[in-house]
Amino acid sequence: MPVIIPKDLINTNGLIKEHIFAIDRFRAESQDIRPLEIGIVNLMPTKEETEIQILRLLSNTPLQINIDLIDMATYQSKHSKEHLEKFYISYENIKNKKYDGLIITGAPLEQTPYEEIKYWEELKKIFDFAKKNVFSTLFICWGAIAALEYYYNVKTDLLDKKLFEVHEYYKNTDDKILLGFDDVFYLPNSRYKTIRKEEIEKINDLVCLVADDEMGASIIKSRDDKFIFNLNHLEYDKQTLDTEYRRDINKGMDTPPAKHYYLDDDPNREILKRWRSSGYIFFNNWLNHYVYQSTPYNINEI
Repeated sequence: MPVIIPKDLINTNGLIKEHIFAIDRFRAESQDIRPLEIGIVNLMPTKEETEIQILRLLSNTPLQINIDLIDMATYQSKHSKEHLEKFYISYENIKNKKYDGLIITGAPLEQTPYEEIKYWEELKKIFDFAKKNVFSTLFICWGAIAALEYYYNVKTDLLDKKLFEVHEYYKNTDDKILLGFDDVFYLPNSRYKTIRKEEIEKINDLVCLVADDEMGASIIKSRDDKFIFNLNHLEYDKQTLDTEYRRDINKGMDTPPAKHYYLDDDPNREILKRWRSSGYIFFNNWLNHYVYQSTPYNINEI
């Protein structure tokens, strides 16, 4: 939310440099405010768990938000049919709407060719919809990778083993999406694909915000701020990586314990959630700096 300050207390250049959202008292008294319209395209098989994870982060702000939960009509989820019918809508229900923000989640599909995914054609329609009808879209993990390939033909690398760790990153940018992050922070990774930073640097419309040689490009945005691509899972609960690990082991998969996740990297010891504050800050920054401050009051102008 904006800070109301006396006129000329801080000059405009100072406000911009420090990413301070401020308005004068006259504008505050005449300001029209409406709830933000946010859509969540939930592609995860654990629907309710993912809903709670994302809604928890979105609710950590004084902004009022209207939520639409969106599912794929072309794929019958194994999840509770009653829950989906009661709370979810499909692309056909939203195709004539406008959204201030859209979130497209990940899905455990990195090893599946896109043309073999039952709802791929429907998801492409949502990708196209986001270009014209959404002010800012946040893509998560597989959703981010698929969107980067669809929009920009970004080359990705399919790995033999899952990239599975809570990785330590260094902050090398003052971009608004990382405002408030410490110089060293942690992001949970669980994916079979990676993108080299050099592949992002080949595309003029993209900016790589977080990357290193080990994990590749991890947070990317479009230069017009319309798209944020986060290949990590900042929405994950403390137990989520542990649940994935034990599920993989029960399936006979050769998945090692997530690195830097358990105390002393021992899956029988305590879990250390190192990304909690980063998750809250990241989603707050997206809502505030990429959506709320710039989206038009008349949503039909998007």
